[in-house]
Amino acid sequence: MPKERFGEDFQFLPRSEVLSFEELERVAKQFVALGVEKLRITGGEPLLRSGLPHLVSKLRALGDVDLALTTNGVLLPKHAADLKAAGLDRITVSLDSLQPDTFKALCDANYTPADVLLGIEAAERAGFRSIKINAVVKKGVNDLELVEMARHFKGTGHVLRFIEYMDVGTTNGWRLDDVVTKAQILEGLREHFALIEPTEPQPGVAQRFHYADGSGEIGIISSVSEPFCGQCSRARLSAEGKLYTCLFANAGHDVKAWLRSAKTDAEVKALLEDVWKARSDRYSEIRTSSTSTRRRIEMSYIGG
Repeated sequence: MPKERFGEDFQFLPRSEVLSFEELERVAKQFVALGVEKLRITGGEPLLRSGLPHLVSKLRALGDVDLALTTNGVLLPKHAADLKAAGLDRITVSLDSLQPDTFKALCDANYTPADVLLGIEAAERAGFRSIKINAVVKKGVNDLELVEMARHFKGTGHVLRFIEYMDVGTTNGWRLDDVVTKAQILEGLREHFALIEPTEPQPGVAQRFHYADGSGEIGIISSVSEPFCGQCSRARLSAEGKLYTCLFANAGHDVKAWLRSAKTDAEVKALLEDVWKARSDRYSEIRTSSTSTRRRIEMSYIGG
């Protein structure tokens, strides 16, 4: 979580208030029965959860789902092999800068870009071939580093994805003026690389561009300049069992209460379906500078 939110008086949730692996497995099973094809473990930092490979193995047993993890990468040297053995398919690593000072300014973390790169190398050694690198772009901070980052990962087989700076939560001081748009990112990259947009339909939230020389691809996620609310298919479940139907939500549905009542799996499944059918979220489509003051769940709580 952000350092400014962590002090001597910070009250962690009692373990009893956090969903157990068995409860997470039960919810995931109902989502899969409803047609969900991808399950992602995220955070905060999910590798801080003790025994995470055990959860991965439980989710893997649910069937033919795409099982992914988003991490800051620092603990991958310790856990990558176990995660691979447990059945994890893919890893996404967050890395906003290759420069230590810029990285610290963006993340305020006690680790460095070198630590993250070591984590990526550990994932490679463990056998992960589909590694994505997510970089949030903020004007005046790391926007002049995009070409350097592209060159670093070009030809490695990894997919670097640039993400427009979003107003997730209310503590990051977001301003519309700090956003570097997809068009601006592309303009800067195309001064140095020949990029081709695929003609086939592109699933997922990122728009992909191939290097013309066949050395890989990059992606751009443009939630601010080109909202895709109408195509969004993501539900998010917090560690304490709140279900959110939008990354920019300010309230969730209490799934934990359903799980710890006498409700059957069929009843839980029906409630999940009702929540999804009733969703009307479209924050990115109505976003303005003034909406950024609304209360929203923090990224460190809800995940990406």
